[in-house]
Amino acid sequence: MVPFRFSRGAVAALAIIAATLTGCGATPQLTVGDAWMRLGAVKGRPAAAYFTVHGGPRPATLIAVTSDVAVRAEMHRSMSAGGMASMAPLARVEIPAGADVTFAPGGRHVMLFNVNPGIKPGSTMTLTFTFANGDRIPLVTDVVGAGDPKPE
Repeated sequence: MVPFRFSRGAVAALAIIAATLTGCGATPQLTVGDAWMRLGAVKGRPAAAYFTVHGGPRPATLIAVTSDVAVRAEMHRSMSAGGMASMAPLARVEIPAGADVTFAPGGRHVMLFNVNPGIKPGSTMTLTFTFANGDRIPLVTDVVGAGDPKPE
């Protein structure tokens, strides 16, 4: 059996292709997605925002979420103990490198107070996510009514 040999040009070409393909697995960046807002059930009551923060190459700390349609926004966590449900404010949320941290009904969420009364189901609004290192990520989100399901 005769051994198969690559020419120097073929070896160089394969090295370039391998290096290029290695670059295709780009380092994940800190991003936010799957965001939406549910209006309050009663006029004047707070709305809630939900989303997922996708961790980047280094740990990050989410310190604030603001909205262009609410006077005040607060990060909260829902919990239950002894059959009683309650909420506690969150001053910051740690985002581990490469991990997803979800804000969803029944868990972490953002309460939006004094929402502009012109905001109706089917409209959009912007959330801005602020991190301890100074990064800010604005994201346009869908708005649903109080009893409506999460948008697809």
